[in-house]
Amino acid sequence: MEIGRENVFASFKEYTSQYDLQDKKIKLKVDHTYRVAALCERIAGSLQLSQNDRDLAWIMGMLHDIGRFEQVRNYGTFSDADSIDHAHYGVQILYDEGKLYDYLPEDAGEKEKNLIRTAIWNHSAFRIEAGLNRREEMFCHILRDADKIDILKVNYDIPIEEIYNVTTQDLKNAVVTEEVMKQFFEGHAIIRKTKKSSVDHIAGHAALVFELVYPESIRIVKEQGYLDKILAFESDNPVTAEQFRMLRSHMEQFLSTGVQ
Repeated sequence: MEIGRENVFASFKEYTSQYDLQDKKIKLKVDHTYRVAALCERIAGSLQLSQNDRDLAWIMGMLHDIGRFEQVRNYGTFSDADSIDHAHYGVQILYDEGKLYDYLPEDAGEKEKNLIRTAIWNHSAFRIEAGLNRREEMFCHILRDADKIDILKVNYDIPIEEIYNVTTQDLKNAVVTEEVMKQFFEGHAIIRKTKKSSVDHIAGHAALVFELVYPESIRIVKEQGYLDKILAFESDNPVTAEQFRMLRSHMEQFLSTGVQ
């Protein structure tokens, strides 16, 4: 299947033009989309995949957050818990409403279409669904890695106060809850419902790195430096300051002994 990138760019631009591009949330997701697509292609390239598969990975990145734009317009939030599952809604827009063919040729193969659907459906889940074959799992992990990598950038660039609607005073004095510390040291993503304080979210952002599958993804994280900046958070609370020292130490150990 030949993917016409110029058409994909043009179709994405046309689709997003119906939204308020002056809205910071909308612009954030447009920019995020382009970066994730590029990261998908880079990770796929590191796996020595064919050009067709690199193109597939790239278009998965371009389409993965289609559901975000309606989510923002209708709910004013990126919180799936407070609105809709944006990944599943993106699949509905692309497949049930037929928007996929704005990006793909009409003769696109069923295997490729199903791969794109599966990757988008699973990209923001805590864990990918069971029963996938190895090729499906690979594309899911490529997209999930790329998305998590760029989330580190987004969550550093945008103030925590703005993302989670908290005051700077609260942020500087809150402590990481015991359960979040425990999960961080277990080396996996933080379960959403266990995040109680504003700084729990900072720890949660950093913990995304534990879920990265491919060596190239770890290399990109080290290269970009956003993880270090997130974990360099300074608190006015001595308890929290010590917690973040411990989090940094654990992450440093993981990065030095984990996937290289």
